[in-house]
Amino acid sequence: MNGDFQVGPWLVQPSLNNISQNGTSNRLEPKVMQVLVCLAEHKGEVVPKDTILQTVWPDTFVSDDVLKRSVSELRRAFEDDARESRIIETIPRRGYRLIVEAKPANGSVRRHSAEVRAVKTEPASVPRTIGKRQIALAALGSVVAVSLLLLGFNIGGSRQRVFGSGSAPVIRSLAVLPLQNLSGDPSQEYFADGMTEELITELSSISALKVISRTSIMRYRNTDKPLPEIARELNVDGIVEGSFLRSEDMVRITAQLIYAPKDINIWARTYDRKLGDVLLLQSAVANAIADEIKVKLTPKEKVRWAHVRAVNPKALDACLAGRYHLERVNTRVVKKGRERFAEAEREKAIQRFQEAINADPSYAPGYLGIADALLSSSPLGSNRVSDAKAAVSKALELDGSLVDAHITSAMLQMASDWNWSGAEKEYRQVVELNPSSALGHDLYGYFLDAMGRLDEAMEEHQKAQELDPSKDHIGGELYFRQKWDLGRDLIIDQGGANGVNNADYYRAVEYERLGMYQEAVAEWEDVARKYKYDDLAIALARGYSRSGYKAALQEVVLGMEKHARRDYFPPWLLAHFYGELG
Repeated sequence: MNGDFQVGPWLVQPSLNNISQNGTSNRLEPKVMQVLVCLAEHKGEVVPKDTILQTVWPDTFVSDDVLKRSVSELRRAFEDDARESRIIETIPRRGYRLIVEAKPANGSVRRHSAEVRAVKTEPASVPRTIGKRQIALAALGSVVAVSLLLLGFNIGGSRQRVFGSGSAPVIRSLAVLPLQNLSGDPSQEYFADGMTEELITELSSISALKVISRTSIMRYRNTDKPLPEIARELNVDGIVEGSFLRSEDMVRITAQLIYAPKDINIWARTYDRKLGDVLLLQSAVANAIADEIKVKLTPKEKVRWAHVRAVNPKALDACLAGRYHLERVNTRVVKKGRERFAEAEREKAIQRFQEAINADPSYAPGYLGIADALLSSSPLGSNRVSDAKAAVSKALELDGSLVDAHITSAMLQMASDWNWSGAEKEYRQVVELNPSSALGHDLYGYFLDAMGRLDEAMEEHQKAQELDPSKDHIGGELYFRQKWDLGRDLIIDQGGANGVNNADYYRAVEYERLGMYQEAVAEWEDVARKYKYDDLAIALARGYSRSGYKAALQEVVLGMEKHARRDYFPPWLLAHFYGELG
């Protein structure tokens, strides 16, 4: 059966491995969903066991017990009783039959949550305010999935067939997909983003593991791409995906680790925690994953994880909300009308960071948030720089392991104080504390450029590119060196995490430097339209048709100057075109 279909009152979405009814949703393991589809394609008929087994597991020998467990999982999801079946009937010694009519559904629903194939729940008290149905949803399948049965018990030598002669796959690189928000409350997206980032930060502190940056994984929030395809795009061995469910001061997080090339679940667990213990929870998840893939921790990493402390719930919640608003400031770096929007979001961010500090004056991320919010304004006044320095110093005084605070401190020492040795000390601290910090490697690379250490700089930019493939980290280096390479692959995520794809204007500059002026103007037109400056795109086209490349730049500079008088406009962009005009 192609597409979504109805089974009685239930909507079945095979592409999402999901069934739902009246707001209640149940996620199925992929093979279990295939069993259901097979029954639906023979609606009303008795489907022999051999037919189902050959359809769902064509290349693998599995026993009847595996099929029985799959049907039991379907009954559990449909709330069906085998003794008085309303959905799936067992025909003794023959097979199974779908009793209710299966008919095509109208419309389609986009994927909303990760497929969690098997979950081990860590013992903990379940919050009373979360109902049984929500708990079933959050657990996302509490029985052991078929794939884990095959691998865990090595039925028919399946582990060797999947992984080879070894007992487990080798995973040395990971991507953490955005955690899915199962609360049903869109206003909790900031919390999902914050929990995703915290987990990435914890895993990134493992020096023996490459972890893809958050900016590159956010484009997969609602994707329906297969995990092996995502892994190929990000060049990783493993994928971590999961979900969270929040109810007042309790949080349930489900996470699973998947060997991506084979799309095989090798670890999964559910954790229930109080809101103030979520940082301890993230460390526990990261530690469990490290144990599972047998990656070695350095003595410093072990000490750091052993000293993670609980946090004030109000401070945590306010700080995550502040980061959400600050992220929105950065989504409009170039777009028209950016400054009014950015200033409103910046004020909301500062307000929430201050709430975090008021709730817990010892909470370092609150002070760092204040500093970053102050530095996000343009142009920067001396008072804001001074206040930002004080705030980041306080953050580091409270928590010297806060990686992002070292990044902000390094930027201030380099750009404001011209303290080169101090800046380099901070950047070295960043890449030591978080070897997978793409931003840290990128900024350290630009520092090394400024110091004339170009070979070292390129190494840092290349590391950043590996860790954050959705952004062009090499183009800036080529720009700095006045070197151009049109053979470089610049097919990078359109828009990136912050709504900016720097690859396009680096490509435009490359065309300029190589004398390909028609291509350069066309590229600049695309950039202008992307960021809602249609008038500048028209000016470029008009100037070029009138008198070529220089005329196009003269026209666009006049338009840019008008925008700059009314609103914020990136001064570096104007400077570039002034340079082109001599």
